[in-house]
Amino acid sequence: MDFSKLVQIQLSSQTIIKPFECAEDDLNGFLFEDAKHFQKELMAVTYLLEDVKENFTVAYYSLLADKISFNPDEKSIWNKLNRNIPNQKRRKSYPAIKIGRLAVNEKYAGLGVVTFVLDSIKYAFTTVKRLGCRFITVDALCSATSFYEKNGFKFFTELDKEDETRLMFYDLKKFESSND
Repeated sequence: MDFSKLVQIQLSSQTIIKPFECAEDDLNGFLFEDAKHFQKELMAVTYLLEDVKENFTVAYYSLLADKISFNPDEKSIWNKLNRNIPNQKRRKSYPAIKIGRLAVNEKYAGLGVVTFVLDSIKYAFTTVKRLGCRFITVDALCSATSFYEKNGFKFFTELDKEDETRLMFYDLKKFESSND
């Protein structure tokens, strides 16, 4: 897919959302019914990836502040995570940006759009650095966990193995290092 023909815009109260439909009704509903309200209430910022020529919303994602916190029940995972942080900088919690929603239009599924979006988020938070954050987090639908794993995300806990969603994280330092 030619990503150069796509335009990213930040959703605003005046934005007219171009046609969009993905396989998950919940994600469709969020975009058309909730995204503007979340933005107005300062709960999440939503970005649209549009194909202006075809007049479609190709994908969207919502970002919000988050943190990864120490859980005494998951010491082994916390120890693995801490190994990548210098001793003098280790804390009981670390700043993160959460992907609250991420969806791609069915017409564009399987064309690499979601990987493009994830790489764009990684790039924005390691290059522009408007906000200090070490990790990206996501509560991934179980059907999407293998995709996130392919994009470098790891499970934060095994306690949610049987849940509808799994908490996953990506260490932005890994992306920054690969682009030096």
